[in-house]
Amino acid sequence: MDFPKYLLGDNTDFPDAVFVIHTEFPRFIINLQNDEVEWLEEFDNHDQKELESETENYIKEATDFYDREVARYEDD
Repeated sequence: MDFPKYLLGDNTDFPDAVFVIHTEFPRFIINLQNDEVEWLEEFDNHDQKELESETENYIKEATDFYDREVARYEDD
């Protein structure tokens, strides 16, 4: 099954949270309420250094995706 690069998620147990799920490597979930990131991968030392330098970009992409999706709902 193919998935889009980003998905939106919510859960009634976390009524104020909005989750963005990144489905490609490195897979992660970000809670946009507090910018907490949960990585769904295990990393070696080499990956860890690259991840640290790219984390800000991943968070920006996830936030931009969310903003784009919300704007599309508001336009309807």
